[in-house]
Amino acid sequence: MKPPSAELHPQVQAYLHELHVLRQLSPHTIKAYQADLSELHQSAQEDGLDLTAVTNGHIRRWAGRLHAKGKSPRTIARTLSAWRGWYDWLSQKQDQPTLKVNPVDDVKAPKRARALPKALSVEQALALINQAIVEAKANPGLETVRDAAIIELLYSSGLRLSELLGIDAAPSQDRAYESAGWLDWDAAEVTVLGKGGKRRSVPVGTAAMTSLRAWLEIRQQLQPVQGTPALFLSASNTRLSPRTVQARLRSLAIRAGLPTHVHPHMMRHSFASHVLQSSHDLRAVQEMLGHASIASTQIYTALDFQHLSQAYDLAHPRAKAGRVK
Repeated sequence: MKPPSAELHPQVQAYLHELHVLRQLSPHTIKAYQADLSELHQSAQEDGLDLTAVTNGHIRRWAGRLHAKGKSPRTIARTLSAWRGWYDWLSQKQDQPTLKVNPVDDVKAPKRARALPKALSVEQALALINQAIVEAKANPGLETVRDAAIIELLYSSGLRLSELLGIDAAPSQDRAYESAGWLDWDAAEVTVLGKGGKRRSVPVGTAAMTSLRAWLEIRQQLQPVQGTPALFLSASNTRLSPRTVQARLRSLAIRAGLPTHVHPHMMRHSFASHVLQSSHDLRAVQEMLGHASIASTQIYTALDFQHLSQAYDLAHPRAKAGRVK
């Protein structure tokens, strides 16, 4: 991670350093915090204020300015959260006795409509998987067999891309390295490290295990660079990158004739939607997805309702006749 900009307020730099060293947040998260706090620092400078002199009124005006610049409600909410976190941290410092209240308290971002996640239909998901399997059988090489295993696993277990790429062929732990994830080949389960550093184990379907074992046979013949333990390797025998998976999945979807841009997270949405359609067990889907809150999982009930509405329109004799135009 690059060190915080020297132009930032010294206390902001100290806060970012703590997030990186003590809380061990990811470089991507630190970069987002730095950008948001730079916005705060710049706004204060434009108004001739020290950050410790900022009031609730200033924060409201600056939030309104972000909205006027065309920032989305999601972005404004994230920015306010970063500002609020910094002032909470600052208020705990013994050398800041004058900071009695957090100026960001009670300041909310504009409400936003929650967009439904994009998921494939069951038919589209199966068409994509069948395309991968057909290509792997027709030309059983490193990339085709690996891609079939990846797509099967994404759809079978609802993994995030980062979780999938963190899987090792076998669990490993020593002083220098600990596996983020691994497959239990006998139990047909995958253990991954999700958001918040929380581990979870998810079942892997029979069809996915078949594709994974086919890939394992090829992987065992490779010589990973510096003994890389990753389950999924690139053509250069290193741990597979997110961009490679995204590009391979996108091109495979085109060859399968799918009418939409397919990305790895869409496979996760499809898994959740299809399992919920079949089981109606929201808690089970929550556990398999690794959601901390059931509210994050409930959005898939809307997708389930859309599915039921479409089925009604197609199947019920009075569906169209009863609709007022």
